[in-house]
Amino acid sequence: MTVNWGFLGAGFVASRGLAPAVHASRGAKLYAVASRDEQRSASLEPEHVQATYDDLLADERVDAVYISLSNSQHLEWVTKTLEAGKHVLCEKPLGLNAAETVAMFDCATRNGRMLAEAVWGRWHPRYARMVELVVNGAIGEVEHIETAFTFTSEMTDNYRLNPSMGGGALLDVGCYQAHAWVALTDGAEELEIDNLKRVVGPTGIDLTTDVSVRLNNSISAHAVSSFALPSQQQFIVRGSHGQISTEEGESFTTWNEACSLRVNDVVEEFRVTNSFVEMVENVSQVIDGREGWLVSSADSIRVAHILDAIAQHQ
Repeated sequence: MTVNWGFLGAGFVASRGLAPAVHASRGAKLYAVASRDEQRSASLEPEHVQATYDDLLADERVDAVYISLSNSQHLEWVTKTLEAGKHVLCEKPLGLNAAETVAMFDCATRNGRMLAEAVWGRWHPRYARMVELVVNGAIGEVEHIETAFTFTSEMTDNYRLNPSMGGGALLDVGCYQAHAWVALTDGAEELEIDNLKRVVGPTGIDLTTDVSVRLNNSISAHAVSSFALPSQQQFIVRGSHGQISTEEGESFTTWNEACSLRVNDVVEEFRVTNSFVEMVENVSQVIDGREGWLVSSADSIRVAHILDAIAQHQ
C-alpha cells in the first residue's frame, strides 16, 4: 500500500523537510497540500492543491495528514483531522500544554487513528544508538545529561515570537531536550527543578530558558534553550562508568550529513541520513499495518508535562 499524504501548511519545514522526504520515501505519496497560499502549496509538488484545510480533510483519498501550522492551531486541526478519519503526524510541540496533548491522544483513541509527534531527530540512527547504549549499560548508571539548543534569531512577524500562539524558546527548542530526558531516563517520571533562569523578550516570550533539574531522584540534567545566544547544539550523557556525546553533526537536527558519536574513547561514525525520510517511512509503515517505530504517546505526554512544569515554575 502507498500512503496518500496530505499537508496542512506549506511553510519552511514542510517545504524544505517533509515534502522532499515524502517524495523520496518508499510507500508514501504527497497527494495533496492546503495552505494560505495556493502557489506555495503547488511548489511542494503534490498531485493536488486544495483550496482550504477543510477541502483536504473531506478528500476520502487522503490517508494521513502532516500538520505544520502554528503551535496554537495544533489542537483544533489535529482534532478535526482525526475526526475526519485521517491519521496524523503533527509538528512539535504537539500541544501548548499537557492538557491539549492528552486531549489529542484521547481523540486519536476514540477515532481509532494514529497520532504521532514529529520530533524528527528521534528517528536518526545516532539517536537510537544513544538510547541503546544507555539501556544496555555501556556507561553504567546515567548520572547527568547536559544539553543545549541555542541560536540567535532574526525572526520577524513569526508566531514563535507571540506568546498566545505558543511562541518562545522553551516550546520551540526546549522540547528536543525534554524528549532526550524522557528517552534516556525511563520516562523521566520524577522531576524536580533545582534552578531556573529565564530571559523574557519584548513580545513576552522566553528568549532564553536555562534550567537545571533532577530526574527520577538521582539524575541531574541541565538544558539551555535560546533564541538569543550564539548557535550551539550539545548533547552529553555522563554515567557512572563513562560518557556518550554527539560529535560531528548537529546534536538534534542532523540532516543529510554524516555524523559521529563518541562513546567513552571510541568514535562511532554514521552515514548520511535524512531523518525526515526515516520518520515518513516508519509512520507510513505503521499506518499500513506493518512494523515501524513511532515516538510514543506516553513520551509526548510526559514531555508536555515537563515543559509545563518548567514554564510555570516561579
